[in-house]
Amino acid sequence: MIQLRDVRKSFGGHEVIKNLSLEVNKGEVLCLIGASGSGKSTLLQCINGLYSIEGGSILVDGIDVHDRKTNLNALRRKLGIVFQQYNAFPHLTALENVALAPRIVGGLPRRAARELAHKHLIHVGLGDKANEMPSRLSGGQQQRLAIARALAMEPNYMLFDEITSALDPELVGEVLDTMRLLKSEGMTMIVVTHDISFARDSGDRIAFMDRGVLCEIGPVEQVLDTPREERTRKFLQREQRAQIQAKREKA
Repeated sequence: MIQLRDVRKSFGGHEVIKNLSLEVNKGEVLCLIGASGSGKSTLLQCINGLYSIEGGSILVDGIDVHDRKTNLNALRRKLGIVFQQYNAFPHLTALENVALAPRIVGGLPRRAARELAHKHLIHVGLGDKANEMPSRLSGGQQQRLAIARALAMEPNYMLFDEITSALDPELVGEVLDTMRLLKSEGMTMIVVTHDISFARDSGDRIAFMDRGVLCEIGPVEQVLDTPREERTRKFLQREQRAQIQAKREKA
């Protein structure tokens, strides 16, 4: 379980996360939605310990992420994180990219790391791309490579930060298929996304954030179809208008 209690985070005196509390249960997929600048991506990086916090607590399996005594390197092995940018090493093959962390961080022998990497490439549907360089892969394939690289450390939780926002619409489906696979296998996930349809298809619950405040959280259908809060309704209406306009422009 991931537990957040009254978490506060500021940058230069500007509070970007304000007394936020929530829990994510084992096997659950929680999608974070909200406008740019609402604090969603910052929250993920606070959970992973990449950002410090000014107040409150974040517990992962009962371990306080921001306690000075916590071994963050060990804790992060529980928390795989995938960003919008693919961040693959361009001079390494897909297999070498995935095998690198298990070998260097996990201490696996080269052969065992390569076998593990190949297993996870197959897992995300890239078994036939093991020897390809990242530049030879499509955007969707590169994002699945990033997921395989995170999975190779065999985490208990996965954090996804806008992983489809840089993809062409026709490539989003293959990443969503990978997310569905992980969900079916019981992986606990927190997914930051601007794509409401993606959130509807992949989430169990949705949390809506606005200017650092957790405004509403609940089952997918409840939040998206019958939101309780006025701020949630206005955000969803804006997103719907933006999607309609984007479709018109594409046509």
